[in-house]
Amino acid sequence: MERAAHRTVQEALTNVRKHAPGSTVVVEFRRPGPALEVTVTYTKARQPALALPSARHGLIGLRERAEHLGGTLSDGPTPDGGYRLHLQIPPRGTRALPTADAPRHGAQ
Repeated sequence: MERAAHRTVQEALTNVRKHAPGSTVVVEFRRPGPALEVTVTYTKARQPALALPSARHGLIGLRERAEHLGGTLSDGPTPDGGYRLHLQIPPRGTRALPTADAPRHGAQ
């Protein structure tokens, strides 16, 4: 759980450096009971994006890691032109509740 949180913050900060130089970043951790939530939000870039190499697998890998732990990873733009990444990991042995737009296992 802690490694997934660390990796999520690391990847988010790498993305800020590449895609939103000069932005302001807020990293939030919550422990609602034994679960863990990490949210990284950053503002719109204040400088041109850097032309750095990318395999474009960072968010895919984070999503797979979250799912392996029974959790979820959501990401997307914010209304002010920034970006938000949210990781939710339930306690070991349980699964995160699906969001309204996520398919439930076994649903037809």
